[in-house]
Amino acid sequence: MKILCINARKGIGDQVLFIPYIHAISKKFKTPVSLLAKNNSKAKDLFAEDNHINEIITLEKEMDGISGILKLSNDLKKRNFDKIFIFNSSLRYNLIARLAGIKSINQYPLFKNKDNIVLTAKIFTENVINQVVSTEPNLIIKKNDNILDKNFKHLCLGVSASGPTKRWDIENYIKLAEKISEKIKCKFYLAGGENDIDLINKFKNSSVGKDSFSFEKMSIKETLQFISGCDLYIGNDTGWAHISVALKVKALTIFCDSPVAAYGSYSSKMITVEPEGMAIGTTTHDTLGKDKVSFDKVYNKSIQMLN
Repeated sequence: MKILCINARKGIGDQVLFIPYIHAISKKFKTPVSLLAKNNSKAKDLFAEDNHINEIITLEKEMDGISGILKLSNDLKKRNFDKIFIFNSSLRYNLIARLAGIKSINQYPLFKNKDNIVLTAKIFTENVINQVVSTEPNLIIKKNDNILDKNFKHLCLGVSASGPTKRWDIENYIKLAEKISEKIKCKFYLAGGENDIDLINKFKNSSVGKDSFSFEKMSIKETLQFISGCDLYIGNDTGWAHISVALKVKALTIFCDSPVAAYGSYSSKMITVEPEGMAIGTTTHDTLGKDKVSFDKVYNKSIQMLN
């Protein structure tokens, strides 16, 4: 049996959130699945060592949109899939599946309004396979032992974000690292890419820069070994936070302009910090609360989680 799953969301975090459901489908039908995903979701890096997924089909630009319907459907038809699981409510993908000749089509209700991304995927998968599915993701890698010095605590700092309103100021991270270092011997891993070079350089040029290591020139796959060896992630709500919890690393995640009810409550490994003055669990897009996040709260929770 050949099975295709479609997760066309573009974010790394969104790709990580769907790991439990892809794994559940693979286990239910006792076969690895193919996954259709966008390149910037980094699915090839994330699932390079995951035996539940045997193929990543990259959703190229020429396959996207209405104009790509025939191109994508023809490509899928050649692969002779028996079943498809579409993790969205798009009529476009339903049509593509039909044109590709896939007999068993499983999809969210068409034209479904946006709601909790995690719960929607969970309910959809459970209804199809008739089993309860945990929301806890498990990112599978071949972990190397002793990659990090055990004489230190290792902290992954998620200084990057998908936009400036989701990013706690880099000066806060520098101050946090300095204050934690007064109590605990630490090494800091700066989770960011080449677009974050200005932020990374500010950290490197600080008093704690000598104890830092940056991911900016590494692939996502290369960073996984380092993150998996860390004692704690502290950072913005970004793909790095979700990678961390999927690698079973505790994550102290700062939500200042994204929906914490969806992205901050699916894993027991994730502890959240939200802007002061707001009801717990209410941050969403356009909250614009990065300047209302309590430094003392982040620091105190960091120390607590490291002990």
